[in-house]
Amino acid sequence: MGLRTLIVDDEPIARQVLREELEQLDDIEITGEAVDGTTALAAIRELTPDLVFLDLQMPGMSGFDVIRKFPTSGQIPLVVIVTAFDQHAIEAFEAGAIDYLLKPIGQDRLAQAVSRAVTLRVRPGAMAEQLANIQELAESARARPARRIVARSGDEYLLLSAEEVLAFQAEGDLVWIITAKKRYLATQSLKAIQEKLQNTSFRRIHRKALVNIDQVRKMSTLSSQRWLVTLSNGQEFIVSKRQAQSVRQLLSW
Repeated sequence: MGLRTLIVDDEPIARQVLREELEQLDDIEITGEAVDGTTALAAIRELTPDLVFLDLQMPGMSGFDVIRKFPTSGQIPLVVIVTAFDQHAIEAFEAGAIDYLLKPIGQDRLAQAVSRAVTLRVRPGAMAEQLANIQELAESARARPARRIVARSGDEYLLLSAEEVLAFQAEGDLVWIITAKKRYLATQSLKAIQEKLQNTSFRRIHRKALVNIDQVRKMSTLSSQRWLVTLSNGQEFIVSKRQAQSVRQLLSW
């Protein structure tokens, strides 16, 4: 029997890719998947996995929130963190006795993480130390914002930095990611994106628009309660009446 493994990620494509890669390894038995932090904690209690691949950037309850709520008694799962953070954040993770996978995940790096998990599994003391280190890291990194955005262009999936995204715009069931030169399709709803980008420079200005305030170049009055926002690429958005006051205060106008 291989390590009983739970995959936790809010991105369906990410879960599918990771599952397919793990299924090629002899030491793994996939017992389930979870789409958010709440279902992850329930699955950990019910399935008692040996190993959890945990995405950090999830709406609602983040991977760090899940770690803080881990059971402290009974069978403690090993954790491999999955992240799209940049290298500086990865170096912080390396300081603890934990492993990580940087998206997009390479097969060799995945096999290395699984091999390390197999070794730690037979050392209960190391497992307890690993959990303590993860929980300490979770507390220190609680407010760290999401740094990468998953974008789709045809059959390709790209990782964009939050800084290069000017806005997100909903059109029916689709959400567009707007950059300086191109539009991409998002893989999540506008609400989920907004939750993932809490504590960043992105603000909701309309029920169908989320903009990066660092990319706002001009605000013009349309009426006493309506504003027109112009971004650095020249694209314009109308601020809703509900959001007008908060956006004006935020920009100190």
